[in-house]
Amino acid sequence: MESPAQRRLTSIQSHLIPSSTAEDESIVSRNVTSSSSPHFFVDQQYSVVLPEKLQTGKWNVYRSARSPMKLLGRFEDHPDIGTLHENFVHAVETHRDNKYLGTRIRVDGTVGEYKWMTFGEAATAREAIGSGLRYYGLEQGACVGLYFINRPEWLVVDHACAAYSYISVPLYDTLGPDAVKFVVNHSGIKAIFCVPETLNTLLTFISLIPSVNVVVIVGGADEHLPSLPSTSGVKFVSYLKLLGQGRSNLQPFFAPKPDDVATICYTSGTTGTPKGVVLSHGNLIANAASFCRKAKFYSSDIYISYLPLAHIYERTNQVICAYNGAGIGFYQGDNLKLMDDLAALRPTIFCSVPRLYNRIYAGITNAVSTSGGLKERLFRAAYNSKRQAIVNGRSPSPIWDKLVFNKIKEKLGGRVRIMGSGASPLSPDVMDFLRVCFGCLILEGYGMTETSCIITLMDVGDTSIGHVGSPCAGCEVKLVDVPEMNYTSEDNPYPRGEICVRGPIVFQGYYKDEVQTKEVFDEDGWFHTGDIGLWLPGGRLKIIDRKKNIFKLAQGEYIAPEKIENAYAKCKFVAQCFVYGDSFNSSLVAIVAVEPDVLRDWAAAQGIQYEDLGQLCNDPRARNAVLAEMDNVGREAQLRGFEFAKALTLVPELFTLENGLLTPTFKIKRPQAKEYFAKAISSMIAELSLSEATPSKI
Repeated sequence: MESPAQRRLTSIQSHLIPSSTAEDESIVSRNVTSSSSPHFFVDQQYSVVLPEKLQTGKWNVYRSARSPMKLLGRFEDHPDIGTLHENFVHAVETHRDNKYLGTRIRVDGTVGEYKWMTFGEAATAREAIGSGLRYYGLEQGACVGLYFINRPEWLVVDHACAAYSYISVPLYDTLGPDAVKFVVNHSGIKAIFCVPETLNTLLTFISLIPSVNVVVIVGGADEHLPSLPSTSGVKFVSYLKLLGQGRSNLQPFFAPKPDDVATICYTSGTTGTPKGVVLSHGNLIANAASFCRKAKFYSSDIYISYLPLAHIYERTNQVICAYNGAGIGFYQGDNLKLMDDLAALRPTIFCSVPRLYNRIYAGITNAVSTSGGLKERLFRAAYNSKRQAIVNGRSPSPIWDKLVFNKIKEKLGGRVRIMGSGASPLSPDVMDFLRVCFGCLILEGYGMTETSCIITLMDVGDTSIGHVGSPCAGCEVKLVDVPEMNYTSEDNPYPRGEICVRGPIVFQGYYKDEVQTKEVFDEDGWFHTGDIGLWLPGGRLKIIDRKKNIFKLAQGEYIAPEKIENAYAKCKFVAQCFVYGDSFNSSLVAIVAVEPDVLRDWAAAQGIQYEDLGQLCNDPRARNAVLAEMDNVGREAQLRGFEFAKALTLVPELFTLENGLLTPTFKIKRPQAKEYFAKAISSMIAELSLSEATPSKI
């Protein structure tokens, strides 16, 4: 029987986040509509539903149930913070002596234990760097390029840009020279911070980027700096020298306003030249504040930074860390040594992308299945018992962690309390697996560069899977009909359509590109994402398709390849998959980058001899085995008949940034992949055409 205190607590909670009973979901409450006029909303537990327009509007606009009355633009407990500069000033005033930026890389380049810079020390450095840029003549509003991977200096420079009203422009070090040159010229960058490795690339086209006046080399010695003719107008200076010059010539801050541009993030996209997404200080603060409305970081938290800082996902995480005073430890710069960095840092916050989580899942499940005997039975018993407890809302028995899961937790350092996932959908099976094995809060979100990162995020306490949560408090979301794909907001049992977003988190437009800006905004100010979603009960969003990448097969069926590739990603043989089809052919074909160890183990079990992985990939027996397993996975995912790949080519080489097949956010560059694998695709199509024409096959 509940105590009076428990009953009062239950009553209060029911008002803050109402339960999801049918009776509750029918309650109509007073609110401000999406058009900011008094009206009503329907409570959907995690979201509230509003009419888009007064009197005539459909009830199709979803907002966070945590902030139904207004869209959040500032931190609730610090509404005075409206810019990145004010955010960092708050962090320094509150956490001055706390450790902030940590690195294992020593001055001589060797690797040791993590050494930390405090918030106060970072603040002193950012003032010196900002003053140094003023010393070299940079005025407010100038664009500053950051052309190196994650390390403490990246954030110091970014904080300097915020304090002196410069616009930071991240440059992907993997974009390649042509794209970097385009971004520098398109944005008119005045100063570039780089490292010796990226400096070498920069020097190959330095004469073709006339806007650049200063190049600052991070980690380079002054005596090794390049020299150009004085007529070039470009000055080269080391980071340490700039730091010294700034300290000797300290300048007052030139604080930005919330509506001022904070950064231009160029999205590589899958086609064409990069687009510059213009984000204001207000955009980024609104997004960070929205996250903090759903989940909490603490000053005792340690975050590991290895996802590209040029990507908005990592960038927003850094803003959230600063606001809460969390420490940020940087990886060595080598993904292959990430596990070593995790063991040394022992972070409490770990954010990643499904690609890595899928590899963790595959690695553990493969190790379990090959262990056999008692170990495998123990893992299965522990997993099933703990999963059942989580599903039923009970605390799992601690014995399972002691016997099985603590060893797995140690792989990430043993202290992770929050795992985040973004960039693409995470398989429900993998989500379930992570919750059980790591025993921590798993938050999957959905967002874009154009929305300053998060659009929706799973709610703390929501143990359901297969969705990306409810809208964050800084935006409202609606689904728009896509008749050519048979998606409508009237679909039963769940409304479906293109995801559209509006609110203070949405970007200002594409830099110097009115045409593409107008293409993604409608007359009512809704940003059209190009993603297809559906609303699940409780007001939670599920991503089901992509509008932009659809194509037709010869018989008129629409194909969304990313949906099929995500299904096939669960196949044990598949590391990566590229599905191709066109309107001239009736079947799909696939290029599969194999999981080497899994394929080798299969070959050994079959007694197949081969010289190298490439030869094994070309073996028809291997292709047939992989295709059969992919068919099984496809049936489990309930793919329709025409969505199955009918032929495939196995390749030993992964799709990477270096070979031009992936974007920096790990999405497949479809036109480039089509060209890269053109010969294999033609062969598969010809093979299918021949088999379809053979009488015995009819």
